[in-house]
Amino acid sequence: MSIIYNENSRSFKLVAGNSCYILAVVSENYLAHVYYGTALPDDDLTYLLRLDTYPFTPEVNNRDRGVFMDNLPFEYPCYNIGDYREHALSIIDKTGSAACDLRYKSHKIYDGKPAPEGLPATFVNSPDEAQTLEIVMEDKSAGLEVTLIYTAFEKLNAITRSAVVKNVGGENVKLTRVLSAVVEFDTDELDMITLNGSWARERFVERHPIRRGKQLIDSLRGESSHQNNPFTALCEHKTDEDSGKAWGFNFVYSGNFVSEAEVDQHRQTRYLMGINGTDFEWHLAPGEVFTAPEVVMVYSDSGLGQMSRTFHDLYRRHLIRGEYRDKRRPILINNWEATYFDFTAEKLVKIAEQAAALGIEMLVMDDGWFGKRNSDNCSLGDWFVNEDKLAGGLKALVDKVNALGMKFGLWFEPEMISPNSELFRAHPDWAIQTKGRALTLCREQCVLDYSRKEVRDYVYGMIKNILDNANIEYIKWDMNRQLTEVASAALPPERQRELWHRYVLGVYDLMNRLTTDYPHILLENCSGGGARFDPGMLYYSPQIWCSDDTDAIERLKIQAGTSMCYPCSAMGAHVSDCPNHITGRTVPFETRGHVAMVGTFGYELDVTRIPQADRDAIPGQIEEFKKYNHLVRTGDHYRIGNVFEDAEWDAWAFVAKDKSEALFEFVQAVSRPNRRSRRIKMKGLDAGAYYYEESSPDVKLSGAALMECGVIIPNISGDYRSRLMHFIRV
Repeated sequence: MSIIYNENSRSFKLVAGNSCYILAVVSENYLAHVYYGTALPDDDLTYLLRLDTYPFTPEVNNRDRGVFMDNLPFEYPCYNIGDYREHALSIIDKTGSAACDLRYKSHKIYDGKPAPEGLPATFVNSPDEAQTLEIVMEDKSAGLEVTLIYTAFEKLNAITRSAVVKNVGGENVKLTRVLSAVVEFDTDELDMITLNGSWARERFVERHPIRRGKQLIDSLRGESSHQNNPFTALCEHKTDEDSGKAWGFNFVYSGNFVSEAEVDQHRQTRYLMGINGTDFEWHLAPGEVFTAPEVVMVYSDSGLGQMSRTFHDLYRRHLIRGEYRDKRRPILINNWEATYFDFTAEKLVKIAEQAAALGIEMLVMDDGWFGKRNSDNCSLGDWFVNEDKLAGGLKALVDKVNALGMKFGLWFEPEMISPNSELFRAHPDWAIQTKGRALTLCREQCVLDYSRKEVRDYVYGMIKNILDNANIEYIKWDMNRQLTEVASAALPPERQRELWHRYVLGVYDLMNRLTTDYPHILLENCSGGGARFDPGMLYYSPQIWCSDDTDAIERLKIQAGTSMCYPCSAMGAHVSDCPNHITGRTVPFETRGHVAMVGTFGYELDVTRIPQADRDAIPGQIEEFKKYNHLVRTGDHYRIGNVFEDAEWDAWAFVAKDKSEALFEFVQAVSRPNRRSRRIKMKGLDAGAYYYEESSPDVKLSGAALMECGVIIPNISGDYRSRLMHFIRV
């Protein structure tokens, strides 16, 4: 069993792989966190709570109840009852009071995992893969019940958390904060690792020791954001890629979030994750429920690398869905950097003809095909074909591309509206805006109010008309700006602060309809690049555009940071033209291919205009990608270099689950004079087996030698050079 209840100690033990999580019902039915870490044989560890020492429990020392409340490691802490640390739940009840006091009421344990209504979440493929614990907490005075939901995966060091709040009283209750998970650590000797950045430099790894007080990352942009990803790891100071303890947390949500660690006066650390409480309210009428999104928790006692590989395995098997979950993705060419808005059907067919001859499998038509869209200042929301560009219509173009043996893909930005559009002129109130205030434009566009079903239905009707009239097999769903002046013409004043969350629910609703009605379509999410690279999006799309920065050298950091939590097979990555359109850097075509091969792989260039040598290299790149993609999709990923600490080089490997083969890649970012060849140690091989590198089958080395002594990378002349090695077990 994954979950055990000890009646004597009133404690719960959740076992997930080689980890365990323990919580207990204590004095006056409060719920306390006991332990989270390496799996232990003990079912009862409640001695760790030290309830037999000062301040004792209220039954013994009620005069110091406040001290007890401010010391107990609460499993789901509430506001305004004596615990002055950060809280998970706050309300305004019928009296106007902000106090909330949750106590244990009941629990149940069952096989499998529930699916939250209207929200993305991890899932099981069969009930025996996980067990779930539901603990019902109650605040009788406020008329609230909160169900804490825990699922422990049988074979992975992964536990998920969420909470469902129900109004069981007779009066309305206003929720002002509902987080999804809290974990207590009886130490402050921890580092905090986050993924931060901006447009074109997303998810850079930052690490620092936690300190007294509060430290957090968050988003208030209406999306998970370029700036802060909804991932955090806490780890020991000594933890590195291959050793030490780490606890990873990832929020399955695509809107405003907070991820916070607080160190209190006793040097204890409280970690919290959930929907950002800033500008959040939710009104619960009697009988109504509010479901908080899921938090995924992963524990590793073998370093950050093992933490990452657990996330990868969990998401590849239990989050990503659909036809393409376990398949190689089509090798595509996107026309954006090739043409921008300046294209015609004839120009696209010429690109497709050349691409098809080289072995590329799909043409994707990006922004500019609809309305009167000749620049980015108009027509968002007018999802009908611009026949001035596409003479004969979309179907005629798609049929020509299909006749070449290629699939066809299409770019949409369904959440946006241009003030200069037919849709805005007909329905100006459909844009998110505050009445009486000027619209804050970004990229000369606004955001549609997806809290309104009629808006979603209208937009989806236009998309459906396009998809039903042409053979579209791929959609790139973009979102190029954040939310401002957040208010809805359809919500009453007291519910305006619900719009942040209602908007995200509306996005999920539309994506769910799209993937249900068109299960054969490959959906790739994008948000100005990587502003919504989060597990909420992965539930609907098996891949996400990693960054608008396609420069191979910049991608070393972007893709390494992304791999801290997300599988490489989900990273949208393309070979683009040089000088690169973002950085102006020129990188060898071979290196661009090797870096893009870490992800989904494709091309973002005009194949009819690139140098002949680069064009000639494409068939070989494609064959190389096809040969090794199974390792990227299904193997274990090992970060060998650390480009954040040593920007001169990077290296990584993908090792088959049975350790029968491994793909090793090396990139020299900066060349240095008078330097010997490099010796780089492999990871993840079978130490007792022998391997040969495919290009030198007569040279056999043990896995132990390759990992302890390393492989030799000969001196490479020039910056931005790469090498690929394929090791095969004898």
